[in-house]
Amino acid sequence: MYANSCYPYTGHYPMQDHWSSDWRYYWHPQYYHWSNHAYSPQGAILLQDYGPKPLVLNIARASKQNNNYRTTLWTGKYFQVTVMSINVGDDIGLEVHPTTDQFIRIEEGQGMVQMGDSKDKLDFQAFATVDSAIMVPAGKWHNVTNTGNRPMKVSVIYAPPEHPHSTVHATKAIAQEMQD
Repeated sequence: MYANSCYPYTGHYPMQDHWSSDWRYYWHPQYYHWSNHAYSPQGAILLQDYGPKPLVLNIARASKQNNNYRTTLWTGKYFQVTVMSINVGDDIGLEVHPTTDQFIRIEEGQGMVQMGDSKDKLDFQAFATVDSAIMVPAGKWHNVTNTGNRPMKVSVIYAPPEHPHSTVHATKAIAQEMQD
């Protein structure tokens, strides 16, 4: 069916069906012809920066597994993917990226989103929950505060990349110290 197929054609895609979106139950080494080291033998995702190499992983699982404030998963020339864990009652931190658009997706938890043209005028507010996508235009001041009762897990895309390759900030305090 496909010239570069990584699995024999059986009339369906063996990695996914209508009963589950969790691909780990369908992964089989016989069908996986390229090297992807994102998963440990126990099935955990190895949280590290894989960019700019090709990568396929379950971003929701990676986000939920991450306990660092910020961990970069993939840094390329034009965009970057990170996962974050925001403690209960804490926030991402009021910030602005003058030339970087940002996409934030809540994978677990809930939060209050604020944006505006200046740090003193955050006139956009919205409540966000699991599977919410937050688009932050370049030049907008923004913050997301965890309003839930457990750490909020998010995945983030920056375009262009915002942090150095392989950035890991264990805590928000470390991230703020690195920016100063």
